[in-house]
Amino acid sequence: MSVPETTKTPRPYAAEVASVVRHPGRVLAFLCIAQFMVFLDVSIVNVALPSIQTSLHVSEATLPYVVTAYGTVLGGFLLFGSRLADAFGRRRLLRIGLAVFGTASLVAGLSTDPTMLFVARGVQGLGSALIAPAALSTLTTTFAEGPERTKALGVWGALTGIASVCGVVFGGLLTQGPGWRWIFFINVPIALAALLSAPAVLPESREGSRRRFDVAGAVVLTGALLLLIYTLDEAISAGWAEARILGGIAGAVVLLGAFVAVERRADAPLVPFSVFRLPALRSANLATLFLLGCVVTVFFFASLFMQQVLGYSALKTGMAYVPLAVIVAVGAGLASGVVAKVPAKLVLTAGLVMATGGLLMLSRLPGHAGYAADVLPAFLIIGLGMGLAFVPLQIAAQTGVQEHQAGLAAGLINTSQEVGGALGVAVAASIAFSRIADLTRRAHGNAALILEGRTSVFHHAFFVGSCFAAGALLISLVLLRIPAAEADQRPMNA
Repeated sequence: MSVPETTKTPRPYAAEVASVVRHPGRVLAFLCIAQFMVFLDVSIVNVALPSIQTSLHVSEATLPYVVTAYGTVLGGFLLFGSRLADAFGRRRLLRIGLAVFGTASLVAGLSTDPTMLFVARGVQGLGSALIAPAALSTLTTTFAEGPERTKALGVWGALTGIASVCGVVFGGLLTQGPGWRWIFFINVPIALAALLSAPAVLPESREGSRRRFDVAGAVVLTGALLLLIYTLDEAISAGWAEARILGGIAGAVVLLGAFVAVERRADAPLVPFSVFRLPALRSANLATLFLLGCVVTVFFFASLFMQQVLGYSALKTGMAYVPLAVIVAVGAGLASGVVAKVPAKLVLTAGLVMATGGLLMLSRLPGHAGYAADVLPAFLIIGLGMGLAFVPLQIAAQTGVQEHQAGLAAGLINTSQEVGGALGVAVAASIAFSRIADLTRRAHGNAALILEGRTSVFHHAFFVGSCFAAGALLISLVLLRIPAAEADQRPMNA
């Protein structure tokens, strides 16, 4: 595949693209829809997990794969997708990703056994790995650095939290209505419509030169993540002292070391480590890794807690998230409006303190918890904290990034989000679910003791989630430096 050469004097990519984009507002809306779909699929499966488990006879030990198969492949190939988008065209890669994602969603909805579903979820992740960085780098090349890009990134950052929460709401509605398979089928017409309309809405942009690609780096990184998450999930039933568990963790560490070695020797590395000289980007990605570990842990375990302990239906569970969805949107709107007026780090700190506190509240919920008195207050605090935190982290991750590194920066922040979510669920599940067998034996069939034991399992999971949020808070306080936003906040062109 050849890329036409240009004889023009190179211009900054954002300025080049922005000069021919007549309706940047439409571009932003399109990109937000594509990104919304990617993040929706991280959480939309959570409410449906009990139904999927019963329908396909999925064991409790392998149930997290429904979530982690998607997040791990997505996180492993995001950076590779970002490099492909930079060289071969961001719109082109986005459309390919939409086609892969839509097809995999159809297969997931038609799954007849756990293996078929797990594989389809992984292929969904691959499609999303082409969509997400192409969309974000298109945004950063459409809006030049300054107040317009800050506003666009504010909207974009808010989507992470809003889409995650809307996912569990839609998951409940679809699972209780036409059935769990429709949480996948619903993606097909949306992906098809976006695929067909992209040429009329999006500009095409690329770096302008053909590049070699670090396939080895992408494969080794994804292999390391898959092995690590598989090992953590296996620890649920095998225990941490088993030789194969210790060997799996050691193997993942070796593969991560091999990834670093491959990157240092590659002519066109997947991750040029020089980008980490940008302190805001480096710290924002690390904090995002921990924050998304917290977020996805909340949705995975809160959905199970409400159905398996409180006895909620799938629909009632989904509707229980509606106030959380609203308050995330409120928090994100507040953050987008105030980051130019008060230090963004202050907004971020407030959000992470709330998220940590809300998780600690969930970790103390009784087995007979009432929604209004117990669950809702924790959800509102967590949701407001999430909304406040996502926006400044997204802005910090793009601060100081050169135009030719737009795809790389987009891939990095999306990788941190997806890998953080997948690892968060795997770690929390391996710690919490490993106690189920022992607690069940101790209950001797007593229903009250079984309920008490299962409640304590969820308490441990929520506490692990609070540790992730606290980790993001510590990183933000100690390491993160977010430059003051420009005071001039001109409105974006419609």
